[in-house]
Amino acid sequence: MTEGFNTAGTTGNTPQNTSARPVSAQNAATSTDATKMFRIPSQDATLPDLMSAQKHTYPTLSIMKGPQAGMSFDLDQSLITLGRDPSNSIFLNDMTVSRHHAQIDLSNVASGFATIEDLSSLNGTWVNGAIVTQMQITDGATIQIGTFYMVFHLNATS
Repeated sequence: MTEGFNTAGTTGNTPQNTSARPVSAQNAATSTDATKMFRIPSQDATLPDLMSAQKHTYPTLSIMKGPQAGMSFDLDQSLITLGRDPSNSIFLNDMTVSRHHAQIDLSNVASGFATIEDLSSLNGTWVNGAIVTQMQITDGATIQIGTFYMVFHLNATS
């Protein structure tokens, strides 16, 4: 039963009760579903910063335009393959992409760049608007593979 919520316009067999009723303190104390109280530690307590422990500095490839727009990939291997074959590190599911289209070599990331290489694809690999066979890419480079437009970032905080 839905209580305290206006479910007008919804479908289904759920009974509707649009009048909210307060829960008595006694019922709340004995209910197993009641929210329990807890103490918040003082602000000067030294707790580990769990969010910063989870941050990483992997390079990323973000799809800005194309069939998988909005997706972003952590490039967490030294050699990343891109293509239409599902065995690639990054699977670009579109007929404008060759099965094994390109690869990104990340062995020089510490020096501030990676290297992209076209793997004899039919439609070519484009970096910053120019067709390439092999090229160094730096932070912010735009890569076009088929109908995919992507941006390369050296690390997640770039």
